[in-house]
Amino acid sequence: MFGNFIYFILVLLIYLTYQPSEETNFTALESFALFWGLVFAFVFFTRFQFQRIEKRIVKGQYLRVDSHFNNTLLQQSVLAIVLFAVNIYGLNLSSFLAGVVPFRTIPTLLALLFLGLFICYLAIVWTLAYDAYQRLYGAGISRKAYVLSNISFSIPVLLPWLCLSGVADIIQALPFDAPKQVLNTTEGQIGYFLVFLVGVAIVGPLLIQKFWRCTPLEDSVHRRRITELCERAGLEYAEILYWPIFGGRMITAGVMGLVKKFRYILVTRSLLHLLDPAEIDAVIAHEIGHIKKKHLIFYLVFFVGYMVLSFVTHNLIIFVMYYINPLYWLITKGGFSLSTIISTTSNIVIISLFLIYFRYIFGYFMRNFERQADTCVYALFDSAQPLISTLEKIAATSGQPADRPNWHHFSIQQRIDYLKKCESDSRWITRQDNKIRKSIAIYLICLLMLGVLGYQMNMIAVGDRLNSNLQEKALLELIETDPRNPDLYTMLGNIYYSAGNWSGTQEAWENSLALQPENALVLNNLAWHYATCEDESYRDPYRALALAKLAIRLEKSPHIWDTLAESYYVNGMYRDALAAGRKALERAGKMRSYYEDQIEKFEKALTE
Repeated sequence: MFGNFIYFILVLLIYLTYQPSEETNFTALESFALFWGLVFAFVFFTRFQFQRIEKRIVKGQYLRVDSHFNNTLLQQSVLAIVLFAVNIYGLNLSSFLAGVVPFRTIPTLLALLFLGLFICYLAIVWTLAYDAYQRLYGAGISRKAYVLSNISFSIPVLLPWLCLSGVADIIQALPFDAPKQVLNTTEGQIGYFLVFLVGVAIVGPLLIQKFWRCTPLEDSVHRRRITELCERAGLEYAEILYWPIFGGRMITAGVMGLVKKFRYILVTRSLLHLLDPAEIDAVIAHEIGHIKKKHLIFYLVFFVGYMVLSFVTHNLIIFVMYYINPLYWLITKGGFSLSTIISTTSNIVIISLFLIYFRYIFGYFMRNFERQADTCVYALFDSAQPLISTLEKIAATSGQPADRPNWHHFSIQQRIDYLKKCESDSRWITRQDNKIRKSIAIYLICLLMLGVLGYQMNMIAVGDRLNSNLQEKALLELIETDPRNPDLYTMLGNIYYSAGNWSGTQEAWENSLALQPENALVLNNLAWHYATCEDESYRDPYRALALAKLAIRLEKSPHIWDTLAESYYVNGMYRDALAAGRKALERAGKMRSYYEDQIEKFEKALTE
């Protein structure tokens, strides 16, 4: 089930790394026709795959059928992710909807729509997997409960993003400039992210338990026993709840919440009915161990670590592209745009980093935290034998092999074997604690080094100058070997523009335009340069307007409409500037405040 967390975050990354454009691979009609064709093919193939497993079970061919089922479930889930990526990048479905009023004003709504589409894909997989699941495990739950349990367990992982993105959209829609200006800075975005991450981590459990439809455990022997154990351990909490996951038929428990007011202990009915009191105590002791060892706090640090890693990645990719000449040669000879390759590579690398980071590094800590929580039983009891017998019952009732590990837990057999080692020699408990302390120390040192590197590369002026100088040197060397490549001059002009080298900017972009006259990006950049250059000696309002008109014929993005509006403005054509500015605002996403300010400027010029 924890694999579903990765699926949802992965599709969110796929969606967020795509930039909607007015240029699409197909017309709207073609894209939606292909969309439905792919959906039907996906349904057919998924049904075929699980029917093969059902036939094996009916024939009594049980050898490795559990592995076959889980591999097929994984395969179809990955295929659902691929299908979603095709919808976004291949069929450009979000591009057709991005201009619709509610989605344009609050882009989070469009993201939710497409996340809902992915949920539908997974629901198809779980719906068609149900018959094989029921025959194989005899779980005794309805198809509806099986599908809804999978969905409801996974969706809360999107809660931090939903709050973060939704509030940001609301801030952008409000008529106040100060919050928008803060959010438009790197420091503001980082601070905003951290505040919301901590806030959601604290209050989120309250919302999650409502979403899961948990109900308080009634006053009973079980409740009194759990309460007494928590008091003995010094654990404070808000409530003990029934956890209705998979109809409450799983033998499992959980704990969530960083602070007492929003901390909940979750138990399923099967856990209370199938385990004896000592075994229930052992399971609760395991959950108490997660709180006492501060595992939930470290999970927060781990999410911050991924943000730091992503923060550093982009510039490193640019450096690699610039300095590996054979790689550059392959790109240019293939007829690709270097800027497009850098953008695409960044997206692929960030998504790949996510998979590696969470699947292997985060997975390593999760497995070892679970083992440490197992050993925490010894802090409350003399023996872990009740926990061992609980794990044996789980293996016997789940229908899954005891020796099968996964990315976030050691296998049941591995957990049992380690507890038996602890039973015979308590030093194994200390060894696990020391292993985790050393691992966390190494992780935090690496995280600190990455943070310093990212700060140097992106925040300090010295780092900016160093980046610019290195990039300029590399580009000049590449231009010597490939003087007729317009992309090189475009990027060189970008560097000069950032450094305030106006003559270099103008020369580089003019060279790029001479080699590729119908390049909307360069036309727009030059038009903006001639219309607004800080050094007025470089301004040329007439040429700015001519270039902006050419750019808008090629691409009707909001920033190009804005350049056209500014070009009209500097030529004293205020009515035309206002009309173009309104076109820019119509197509604006989150940065509406800037375009609104532009319109206010044009309207003021008209009335004077």
